[in-house]
Amino acid sequence: MLGLVVCALVVSAALPLREYLSQRGEISRAVAAQQAQQGRVNVLEQQLARWRDPAYVRAQARSRLHYVLPGETAYVLLTPGGPAAPSDATAVPRGTAAGREAPWYSQVWGSVKAADRPVRVR
Repeated sequence: MLGLVVCALVVSAALPLREYLSQRGEISRAVAAQQAQQGRVNVLEQQLARWRDPAYVRAQARSRLHYVLPGETAYVLLTPGGPAAPSDATAVPRGTAAGREAPWYSQVWGSVKAADRPVRVR
């Protein structure tokens, strides 16, 4: 009889214990997510502080947007193989009109023919 009572107590305590452990796991995952978000907030606050500095804004405008001060001369250097030079994969296939002069259907057919050719790996 005593064994039956002990067994009933163990079974009745198993469900709340399982719920307690699962909730503890959820709490630990939520705390980890909160810490990760707080780290991201800190990084964004530092970035905001940098953007509030007028010297940083001027430097970013000069480097990203190529702004120049009055009296300065801006130069843009195009290097071979840079974004202005077409590569083999983007070259217009022979036998088709090049660039924007070609009608749209020629451009589509040229891209279909180019996709059908094997690409050499260098």
